[in-house]
Amino acid sequence: MRLSIIAAAAALSFASSTAFAAGSIGPSAGSQTETWGELREEIYGDREIVKAPEGLLNLEVPYRATNDTRVPVSASATFKDGRTIKSMTLIIDENPMPVSADFAMNSPQTAFTTSVAMRLNGPSNVRAVVETDDGDLYMTSAFVKTAGQGACAAPPTTGVEEALASLGQMDLKGFGMPKSALERLKQADEAESNQVQLELKHPQHSGMQMDQISLLYIPARYVETLEAWHDDEKLFTMTGSISLSEDPSVSFDLPDSGVQRVRVRMTDTDEAMFEKIFELGGA
Repeated sequence: MRLSIIAAAAALSFASSTAFAAGSIGPSAGSQTETWGELREEIYGDREIVKAPEGLLNLEVPYRATNDTRVPVSASATFKDGRTIKSMTLIIDENPMPVSADFAMNSPQTAFTTSVAMRLNGPSNVRAVVETDDGDLYMTSAFVKTAGQGACAAPPTTGVEEALASLGQMDLKGFGMPKSALERLKQADEAESNQVQLELKHPQHSGMQMDQISLLYIPARYVETLEAWHDDEKLFTMTGSISLSEDPSVSFDLPDSGVQRVRVRMTDTDEAMFEKIFELGGA
């Protein structure tokens, strides 16, 4: 049921959003409000969404994107009242697929932080919405100005055949992963974060991009789900979209201690599946 709601909302306003790729100046303030009104009803119906109080849900985005094809979107939520996080959803109002990344938690967590490299098709409000285990919804948002690149239709930086040759390759950086001598020196006086950054090789073809040689549109193919486990416990399932950047990166938290390995599985819309296990504790 949840995936069907996400899929329906992701397709909302696809046709109108392609105008950015053709060089329009972007949505007005009035249309921004109208867009969210439609999205809100499509995704959440008449459920109440509360503006998140300070310290509960934070969203970090650049005021102006310097590269519309790879915009860092970071969100963190912390509950200190005993409640846990059921899901965290990142929404880019004016993108062709507004519901851009949805993290459904598989294990109870009172805090969760993520950072995802996104495409922004034009100036837009970006939102983080968290649902708690008791069904409450909290939201925070920020407006991001863009450089006018029409990122969802921008030509891929890697040729189709070349991209497919490296499809599914994964690398994990951060907590518990091997570090160079220089990295260890730089971090000697810093407390180690328990966050890891997963880097994926995937062309993330949006269906709006043109092959620069054949001048034909490249069929859509993008990350559909990303699943992560710490040891044998499943952490989350992320449902993706064309909003994820080419060769996307996704950062997320691990438990503070005791984790021996991280397992990751990625499935794309062509039903290709890739899985890798990363052993932690490297020096």
